[in-house]
Amino acid sequence: MSRPALKAVAWDIDGTLIDSEPLHHRALVAACRALGADIADLPDQAFRGIHMGDVWKQVSPRLPAEIVEAEWAARIDAHYVDNRDSLVALPGAVATIRALAKLGVAQACVSNSSRSVVDANIAALGIADAIAFSLSLDDVARGKPDPEPYRRACERLGLPPETVVAVEDSRSGALSARAAGLFVVGYTPSGGGFERVDLEIDRLENLLPLFS
Repeated sequence: MSRPALKAVAWDIDGTLIDSEPLHHRALVAACRALGADIADLPDQAFRGIHMGDVWKQVSPRLPAEIVEAEWAARIDAHYVDNRDSLVALPGAVATIRALAKLGVAQACVSNSSRSVVDANIAALGIADAIAFSLSLDDVARGKPDPEPYRRACERLGLPPETVVAVEDSRSGALSARAAGLFVVGYTPSGGGFERVDLEIDRLENLLPLFS
């Protein structure tokens, strides 16, 4: 049986379109320090692709008992947004999005970050005019690796999941997209690999032949 034609792309953002992990880590360290905890001993990739609720579970034992998750998360987001000028698009990200837009391919962004962070990332990339919408962690009941974010994206695109490509750089994101039934592309610019993806690429522009 032939594969259904691919019609849209659902992009992860952090680590896929934009080099945001360093700023995420600096924001986490700064927020924890301001609240009385030093986590600078943790590696800067310790929480790559991890849901912020799970980060809180790991970090909260180091914080004073009176600190609540909402205050902690708000401080992290504020630091991130205040320092968004340091964000840099990953190689080929904007050019690939623009090329897909010219081909008439529908595009959306699906992120495990908060709404304020997602908006800061999209503004830094300058791609708001090229995507139909974005979904943040604030827009769903359960974030990645749960399939809800990608299911919601397909519903909003009005397309069957098997016709939508998810581009992910993390295992949790790939698991989310796989469980939702999308065509999953693992982006591995530094090598490595994913389990159960439909395609691996090391350059974002390698996505274009899927729509030619």
